[in-house]
Amino acid sequence: MRPALAVGLVFAGCCSNVIFLELLARKHPGCGNIVTFAQFLFIAVEGFLFEADLGRKPPAIPIRYYAIMVTMFFTVSVVNNYALNLNIAMPLHMIFRSGSLIANMILGIIILKKRYSIFKYTSIALVSVGIFICTFMSAKQVVRSSQIILCIGALTFALLMSARMGIFQETLYKQFGKHSKEALFYNHALPLPGFIFLASDIYDHAVLFNKSELYEIPGVGVTLPIMWFYLLMNIITQYVCIRGVFILTTECASLTVTLVVTLRKFVSLIFSILYFQNPFTLWHWLGTLFVFIGTLMYTEVWNNLGTTKSEPQKDNKKN
Repeated sequence: MRPALAVGLVFAGCCSNVIFLELLARKHPGCGNIVTFAQFLFIAVEGFLFEADLGRKPPAIPIRYYAIMVTMFFTVSVVNNYALNLNIAMPLHMIFRSGSLIANMILGIIILKKRYSIFKYTSIALVSVGIFICTFMSAKQVVRSSQIILCIGALTFALLMSARMGIFQETLYKQFGKHSKEALFYNHALPLPGFIFLASDIYDHAVLFNKSELYEIPGVGVTLPIMWFYLLMNIITQYVCIRGVFILTTECASLTVTLVVTLRKFVSLIFSILYFQNPFTLWHWLGTLFVFIGTLMYTEVWNNLGTTKSEPQKDNKKN
């Protein structure tokens, strides 16, 4: 029951979160900082109340390690927002971030001295080609070449930094044990002072949000500027998404989690293209196909499905 609930939360929360993020970004492309600040504040307050027990519960992992992790996490969030501020198309943003497998493999080889099979190298090559096709075709739709270069540079840096953070988390969990809820709280609470440097941008967008048209929330009767409604829904759906992923990681194998998240990205991508009518050519579809086939190859889903199917046959032979 819990895995089914988790899958439902991931699809409902993450997919709708992308919708509200695009609604916000289309109206005000530079609103990434106020969105991130609101999300961090909400999750930090919730974690302070229920995970940290109003500060009375000491952390299982020393704060100095969280400080390093938080620096990476905050940097990734700010850089991703910078890419959105450059008015990058949301489908390209989603496809590019699907390249995390490449970044994880590269840093895994360099830092952890990992070695992979030819099958995995092939899957990474497919993902790389898919992202290159989508990026190259999107670059043709951008008037300023400097803009697409900045976008690619920012997203590449964010990918590598996010992968480095994942490796750092992996080593911490091996040393201190898994404390996902605690990490979620500290990753969102400790960076809050950093938003002081973005205060003027956050304030400016808060003023713009106040000037947006009024919207009456159905069934509640409360009226507020529509941009604040979009932001509120973005925060709620982001929390639902994160909680769903957390339940999924505790109840299911990592392969299942990867498949669910990958399928969720695909559904979000299709919805973004159809509902918001984002420009998406045949080349974009080909690149997207490469990305998702490469992702499924990397997780070895077909091998696992083949193993699952063969097990009942072996049992029948024994009987």
